[in-house]
Amino acid sequence: EAHERSLNIDFLRGYLNNLLPKRPDLKVIITSATIDPEKFSKHFNDAPIINVSGRTYPVEVRYRPPQEDSISERDDVLQQAIVDAVDELSRIDRGDILIFLSGEREIRETAETLRKHKLQLTELYPLYARLGPAEQSRIFKSSGKRHIVLATNVAETSLTVPGIRYVIDAGYARISRYSHRSKVQRLPVERVSQASANQRKGRCGRVAEGVCIRLYEEEDFNSRAEFTEPEILRTNLASVILQMKILGFGEIDKFPFVDVPDKRLIKDGYRVLEEIGAVSADKQITKIGQQLARLPVDPRIGRMLFTAAHTHCLNEVLIIAAALSVQDPRDRPMEKQQQADEAHQEFQHEESDFLSYLKLWEHLEEQRRHLSKRKFINYCRSRFLSWTRVQEWHDIHHQLRGQMHEMGFKENQAEAGYEEIHKALLTGLLSNIGLKSGGKERDYLGARN
Repeated sequence: EAHERSLNIDFLRGYLNNLLPKRPDLKVIITSATIDPEKFSKHFNDAPIINVSGRTYPVEVRYRPPQEDSISERDDVLQQAIVDAVDELSRIDRGDILIFLSGEREIRETAETLRKHKLQLTELYPLYARLGPAEQSRIFKSSGKRHIVLATNVAETSLTVPGIRYVIDAGYARISRYSHRSKVQRLPVERVSQASANQRKGRCGRVAEGVCIRLYEEEDFNSRAEFTEPEILRTNLASVILQMKILGFGEIDKFPFVDVPDKRLIKDGYRVLEEIGAVSADKQITKIGQQLARLPVDPRIGRMLFTAAHTHCLNEVLIIAAALSVQDPRDRPMEKQQQADEAHQEFQHEESDFLSYLKLWEHLEEQRRHLSKRKFINYCRSRFLSWTRVQEWHDIHHQLRGQMHEMGFKENQAEAGYEEIHKALLTGLLSNIGLKSGGKERDYLGARN
């Protein structure tokens, strides 16, 4: 099943491509509702394409974009649109509903909103990849009540939720993407492709005629990319090379990927790995490389965390590492730059931008403890901070901390100083060091001249 163009599926396809000439008895059928079949046929020596129309029922699509002007709080717009969509479907009958959202935080918020809406004889089930198998399996048990399943794109292709009559699609997902500018892998929320949106729609045509409510305009749908861009073209190749070496797949440039990555990016990936000590000069994986392969972040950031764990500053570096994995939470609108700068001045650290992140984190955590959610959102706005990005920073910190704990590392109890923190950060950022030049005051010479 090759619904998504994830790295794992592309690896598997490349592996099978190598295997087929040696195994004439082996037959491979690739099934998917969301991939470009022509491209795959070509990759497997013009293999035949068979169109199978599954036994599905017709699904009516309704477009219900949120009415932003009717609500003062922008963050509440989507929540209100979801409540309205649930009410609209409840007027048809009490069939089970699957709601697609972009992440855990959105799922938690929507569950809270729907609980307050006091729906009769209804049970809410969150569903995302990080939930344990026991919690995920709850959605398969009949309870006699209407089920509303709140899911990320894990329910789009990875598993089928039984008995779904209706789908509400917010139209977004977290897409892993490498930022060339910052040289860091991020998880921005992006619009899903037409193929993904249609896959979501099809989830409610399995048992009877269904209705799919899309919380965006029809023009928005028509302007989206036809297929989701493969992960191999939007990921940091340092981590891809590392994973391939761990799995014994050989050299990346000789591997038969459907979409071959750019040679310059491959070279850049190796350079990063050698710089952080994950591979040796002869491209062999090191012990540090094996550990880094276990962390779901850019290897540079992983390197900082491992150094911090051994030099008693993990507590501080976890906060900074999470900050480097998200977009800067500080807003600076064009028309209010001076006010924003004045508001952010409170969090500035004179000697280090990294320590400014620490200062901002401590301040926000203090406010979070004392304020209600609504007041905290308003507080962030008043300080020119994006609440959604602050929340994302918080979520990623929580995930990284859990991962480090699983690997046996614990945070330092004593507060770390400037020197320890910056030494740990430098291990991941060697090529970002600049040497102050003899010329103008603000001139620096980079590591690559």
